[in-house]
Amino acid sequence: MSISVVILAAGQGTRMKSDTPKVLHKISGQAMLFYAIDAALEVSDDVTVVVYHQKERIIQEIQKNYKQTINFHIQDVANFPGTGGAMRDLSIKHKKVVILNGDMPLVTKDSIEALASGDGDINMSVIKLNNPSGYGRVAIKKGYVQEIIEEKDCNEAQKTIQSVNAGVYALKRKILESFIPKLTNDNAQKEYYLTDIIKMAVSKGKTINPVYVKEEEFKGVNSKLDLANAEIIMQNRIKEALMHKGVIMRLPHTIYIDSRATFEGEVILENGVSIEGKSHIGSSHIKTNSVVEESILINSTIGPMARIRPQSYLIDTHIGNFVEVKKSTLKGVKAGHLSYLGDSTIDEGTNIGAGVITCNYDGKNKYETVIGKNVFVGSDTQLIAPLIIEDDVLIGAGSTITQNISKGELAISRAPLKRVQNFFYKFFHQKQTS
Repeated sequence: MSISVVILAAGQGTRMKSDTPKVLHKISGQAMLFYAIDAALEVSDDVTVVVYHQKERIIQEIQKNYKQTINFHIQDVANFPGTGGAMRDLSIKHKKVVILNGDMPLVTKDSIEALASGDGDINMSVIKLNNPSGYGRVAIKKGYVQEIIEEKDCNEAQKTIQSVNAGVYALKRKILESFIPKLTNDNAQKEYYLTDIIKMAVSKGKTINPVYVKEEEFKGVNSKLDLANAEIIMQNRIKEALMHKGVIMRLPHTIYIDSRATFEGEVILENGVSIEGKSHIGSSHIKTNSVVEESILINSTIGPMARIRPQSYLIDTHIGNFVEVKKSTLKGVKAGHLSYLGDSTIDEGTNIGAGVITCNYDGKNKYETVIGKNVFVGSDTQLIAPLIIEDDVLIGAGSTITQNISKGELAISRAPLKRVQNFFYKFFHQKQTS
């Protein structure tokens, strides 16, 4: 299907009460605008984003995240404010164009194609609501849209209309070229409204087909409450798709999964798990209340209550409760409990005892710890980076290791044990003197 897509993303979004542009607020790990862009790129090779408020920031974020060519059109708000003004002087490649809103993150490829497939001069998205209060009504006669009536302008009969405007359109390019220059701002807001094209098209005998769409997909996000509700829907979509592909989830409503995360093999996610960023989980078991951030896990078990921080790569590894791993590569490692492993590379057969930490930061710089194969690190050991521990090493519990350890060695550092006989009795039973 040869269609162009225009995404309106110029609004300030004052109801969000935030310095962040509305369309850059995140849902399941990425800006809500990106979901509209993703859906558009599935159906079109000509995608334009209309920007104005904080335009530099929005353009920068899009260019940072997309290799595909995205066109940008800066809205001339000073002279032509409003949704109609946003469409002025646009360069459109194909004969049919779909107009989306950047604050509708739940729209899908299928819905865009359904909207664009009609043969009317304009295909207009319509939602049927049991309670249409607050929405502009869509008057339909003999199967065609006649007009959009704002609620404040409705008479009593019109208020009973259950069809409302969902705000997304597919129309012929020549309609835009003909009617956009004729729009006026003769209204209370002094703005140029895209919806006025409907009235103009009807007056010229053009056909406006109503296309009934799912309310869920065309929900606009205008507040932090809307943002939270959209995230719930998006999370349900993500988790349902993954469970159909074989991922096991315990109490899925308690689990958070980033939309960019990927899974393969048999993965088990227990309750309270968070998978964030572009993580990849393969044939692994993530236990209760564990967090995985922007990392790769293969054939491993994590948790409960463990944290895998960004840029970690774990294969054939067991990470137990209250263990934190950061920017580390672990292959065939066991770290059962209460440890911090940062900026480290640890090889197979190595066991990390309880309370072990890599001291990787001196207040200015981060340093690496390299641990070889079959190393046993005793409990409560501090490994002071930069440090290399070769294969087949034993490190005694309670040690502070500040030097490289060679293959096959035992390393132990402890202060001499001091013992004072009968000190307990002297301390607690000596006479108190004034």
